[in-house]
Amino acid sequence: EVQLVESGGGLVQAGGSLRLSCAASGFTFEHHAIGWFRQDTGKEREGVSCISDNTTYYADSVKGRFTISRDDAKKMVYLQMNSLKSEDTGIYFCGADPVGQLCKVVVGRVYYGMDYWGRGTVVTVSS
Repeated sequence: EVQLVESGGGLVQAGGSLRLSCAASGFTFEHHAIGWFRQDTGKEREGVSCISDNTTYYADSVKGRFTISRDDAKKMVYLQMNSLKSEDTGIYFCGADPVGQLCKVVVGRVYYGMDYWGRGTVVTVSS
């Protein structure tokens, strides 16, 4: 059974930091691109960051503040979020897809087409 389980969300003040984790199982993790997506209430799901092999991609809105990383041995992907802003609030989902080149497509755009999705973790940034 394929599973993606996000954790690490919470309530944080603007300017603070959070580290999100995504634990994967049930598929060949090392051969998949993994992305982090954000969806706020009443808004579309947008790609925030993505990692394929060792190449990372970021939406312009988070460049210089967020860092994505992966540990293939542990089947984990992380999103370190610093200097958080109120507009970073939302549900953060991790998604996996075997097409590595999707990373170039999904960041900064509305996207629902990853092969696998987690259920999300909530991030709330208070101003």
